[in-house]
Amino acid sequence: MDLVASLDAPCAPDLLYRWVEDLGTYPQWLTIVTRAERLSGEEPAWIVDLRGRLGPLARSKRLRMVRTHAEPDAVAVFERQEDDGRHHSPWVLRAEVTSTADGSHLRMHLHYGGTFWGPVLERLLRDEVEQGSRRLLDLVR
Repeated sequence: MDLVASLDAPCAPDLLYRWVEDLGTYPQWLTIVTRAERLSGEEPAWIVDLRGRLGPLARSKRLRMVRTHAEPDAVAVFERQEDDGRHHSPWVLRAEVTSTADGSHLRMHLHYGGTFWGPVLERLLRDEVEQGSRRLLDLVR
């Protein structure tokens, strides 16, 4: 599954970037992320709890996400990197912030390579992205 979403924000790119380069801020604007706890260590990594409900169906997932690439005020890439020695479905989140005449533009691309959540995840994420976009805009205004 690949999901792409974007929004235009009336703020400087560095302000918008601060909200997407740290997974610890995501629970404030993306309700599917119920917890994102920064891990100690050399690499920027978080334990992220996802929880979503679509009608009578509810799903939960815990991921260890590592920021694998960062360009200040422009790009942040997070990838699932579990440390239990087992194979896991890939999760990759790429956030790109660019300057616009009226502020900044955010483009996010989420890739999930598994089948556990299937179409439930895609529907849930599309609904959540719409609501989360409004909450993120409120935070950067």
